[in-house]
Amino acid sequence: MLHVDKKWKDLGFIDEALPEDIDLASEIRRMAKEKNAVIMAHYYTDGGVQDVADFIGDSLALAQKAAQTDADIIVMCGVHFMGETNKILCPEKKVLVPDLNASCSLAESCDATAFKEFVEAHPDHTVISYVNTTAATKALTDIVVTSGNARKIVDQLPKDEKIIFGPDQNLGGYINSITGREMLLWHGACHVHERFSTEKIIAMKGEHPGAKVLVHPECRGAVVKLADKVGSTAALLQYSKESDATEFIVATESGILHEMQKACPDKTFLPAPPEVSEQTDKEGRPVTCACNECNFMKLITLRKLYNCLKYEWPTVEVDAEVARLAIRPINRMLEMSK
Repeated sequence: MLHVDKKWKDLGFIDEALPEDIDLASEIRRMAKEKNAVIMAHYYTDGGVQDVADFIGDSLALAQKAAQTDADIIVMCGVHFMGETNKILCPEKKVLVPDLNASCSLAESCDATAFKEFVEAHPDHTVISYVNTTAATKALTDIVVTSGNARKIVDQLPKDEKIIFGPDQNLGGYINSITGREMLLWHGACHVHERFSTEKIIAMKGEHPGAKVLVHPECRGAVVKLADKVGSTAALLQYSKESDATEFIVATESGILHEMQKACPDKTFLPAPPEVSEQTDKEGRPVTCACNECNFMKLITLRKLYNCLKYEWPTVEVDAEVARLAIRPINRMLEMSK
């Protein structure tokens, strides 16, 4: 039986010293092959992590891949709720996340106990939850959606159907605005997408008049109004490939720029800046940063991925009853997304 030192259990990841001459990427790929493990990485993770992954995608694509893989081990390089979704869809497989501290501000903004009370207060409403939620919140849900399929799924419901949409008020508000719905919104938000500065984007547009502005619908409404294209991470990537434009201002987590630049090496991608940077130097002084990063996604490093594969820990577990309830809205999403 694998023994993991208590200090690593307390941290939620293993960070033991590695040989100085180790080629982490090669060793990770070697172990993945030996252990029949598939490495999946979200677009918001570090570029080096994306480069060693078997599959890179956004939430829906990763969920679908989890359901299809024949690997014995799934390593989810992303935040914790993504690991939960993988485990719900593949209960017989071992699911690993390199750092269990990789949480999600949006998922945390929707406490399951409080959301349950909110749902029970509106018993005649269909409950739609964004995939960026915990398994416990999904278990209270009728249909799960992503930013890429939310409109498609909402449009399939009767026009007079009463709907609760949670937890992202910005995404829910955007869907309301383009569908004419009046969904009841839970007031949650992503700390990354909330930070984008309309004034700084307008200033960047003045400096780069030919640039297209790409915006994720988790952003505030004022930022969405500046967009040439609003869409999920995958949709923004696809638009950048197909567009004749050569410059893009990208208002979503800056990790996607790695894949955009790889796909379009002759184009320029500029990260939209936040209003205020949360980064600090060693003395605690604010650091001026032109990008907007998710500190949770950036917890996933090659070093942690190596140790995670080596020791097959930390694992993600989901209570059996919670998983039973949570898989129903996920499966309904996958069926309605076809």
